[in-house]
Amino acid sequence: MTSQAPQTSTILASLGQAAFVWDIGSDAMVWTDQVGAVFPDIAPEALSSGKAFSALIEPERSIRTDALAHPPLHGRDGTPYRIEYGVRSSTSAPLLWIEETGCWFAGPDGRPARAHGIVRVNNERHARDEQLLKLSRHDPLTGELNRTHLIAALAAAVAEAQRFRATCAFLLIGIDRLARINEAFGFDVADAVISEIAARIRARLRGGDVLGRFSGNKFGLILKNCTVDDMNVAAERFLARVRDDVVPTRSGPVSVTASIGAVSVPRHARSADEAINRAQEALDGVKRRRAGSFVVWRPNVERDAQRRVNIRVTDEIVTALNERRIVLAFEPVVELGSRTRAFHECLVRMEQADGRVLLAPDIVPVAERLGLIRLVDHRVLELVIAELAAAPGVELSLNISPDTTMDPDWWASIESLMRAHPGVAERLIVEITETVAIQDVDGLRGFVARLKNFGSRIAIDDFGAGYTSFRNLRKLGVDIVKIDGAFVQNIVHAADDRAFVQTLIDLSRRLGIKTVAEWVQDEASAALLHDWGCDYIQGRLIGLASAVRPWQIPSGEAATATR
Repeated sequence: MTSQAPQTSTILASLGQAAFVWDIGSDAMVWTDQVGAVFPDIAPEALSSGKAFSALIEPERSIRTDALAHPPLHGRDGTPYRIEYGVRSSTSAPLLWIEETGCWFAGPDGRPARAHGIVRVNNERHARDEQLLKLSRHDPLTGELNRTHLIAALAAAVAEAQRFRATCAFLLIGIDRLARINEAFGFDVADAVISEIAARIRARLRGGDVLGRFSGNKFGLILKNCTVDDMNVAAERFLARVRDDVVPTRSGPVSVTASIGAVSVPRHARSADEAINRAQEALDGVKRRRAGSFVVWRPNVERDAQRRVNIRVTDEIVTALNERRIVLAFEPVVELGSRTRAFHECLVRMEQADGRVLLAPDIVPVAERLGLIRLVDHRVLELVIAELAAAPGVELSLNISPDTTMDPDWWASIESLMRAHPGVAERLIVEITETVAIQDVDGLRGFVARLKNFGSRIAIDDFGAGYTSFRNLRKLGVDIVKIDGAFVQNIVHAADDRAFVQTLIDLSRRLGIKTVAEWVQDEASAALLHDWGCDYIQGRLIGLASAVRPWQIPSGEAATATR
């Protein structure tokens, strides 16, 4: 192509391009005059033939001949192709990325006989593509594999271990109390901690081990060819590397520890999902029991049995909700002096298919543990409002779980029900356990204020179990304090309980808060409570919870008491 006009050759060279004709039969390549401007460090003889040129190509030397292997396009003068490859003039020279666009022409036998095309340097685009590929695979903060590619690597490791009867391990490494670092120093410092911990773990890895960022404060680590003993040694090494030196940040040194949950693969995990779930389970357990340490997941017959029970109970509760077998029982609360009914506490019951009835202690803890309590609380609210609407002279109280206090759907339900049944709110008492009051006093104030705006009253249930200060009671503006029955039931015989209950009643009276003593079982206890100024009592002495609506029982008849 040296006969081409110099102007064309100059234009191509100025664009970082060169043109060629390749006679495939003889393998000779002829380039435009200024090909040296595109390949300045490559000798002319290395560009004189297809074979010589291919020797410079990375990573696949056959990429140019492979491009000519496609069937020709009929009805056209030639078959177009486009390929990308790297060219290196020597082992120490930098790689030059080339984009080649051309057309090949078939001979009489239909096989490639001639090709011509243009090559151009494409380093910038390739670098950009490489960066995009890296970003798609790696976590931008730490530079380690992101979650998607970590899981893919884990799946490959599990399959490899199964195929070759090898053993590997998957570890989840969680930075302890990272939220506190965020709050104390800011997110930039927490990010610096995460990056430093990743670097420390990386420095302890062997060749072939895989590290990735699993989530905000967790790293996933795949240890190839790793026995259980090796895993124990490696985990202790990682923990020591994290905790032994403070992390320097621009806000000062930060002391950090980590916890590790691990699982042996494929012995105790035969898929990536199973490995992740079991390592996560081990990590959660070690963080609860002793943060900063290491635990290996192992089979547990009792745990597996409990999970089967959880599945069954979950199904039973959901089915009971759908079939309207969640019902109420009513326990009386009486004015202590006159023994007249003040209100009734509504307790949840679940009727079973065989006719048995599960009581609140059998339902509520399980529902809370399994995340079903919100559904139960919604149903109880509907039932209580329906009872209040049907019996205008009745006052009822209901307990709500901690999660319900912040549930917007519960608020939407109660607002809708209050609007649909005017006059009901004033006869409703909402009982909140003292544990909730302790955990978030400021957040609970809004909850209490909204209920009181409806006209409802607020009671703190099981008061004394959590030692809430009376200052918090005043801040919340509660109407009733229900003294935990664990302190009430032995006041006749236990001086400490007597002193405690008497003090609670006295302080509540000074704050203008009514008191209810729970679990009152005998007249001697009732007499003491009366002398101390307690307002209401409930318990065995007065009558246990009954599925029968007490206000519908004719005078002189007694309801069957159940608990």
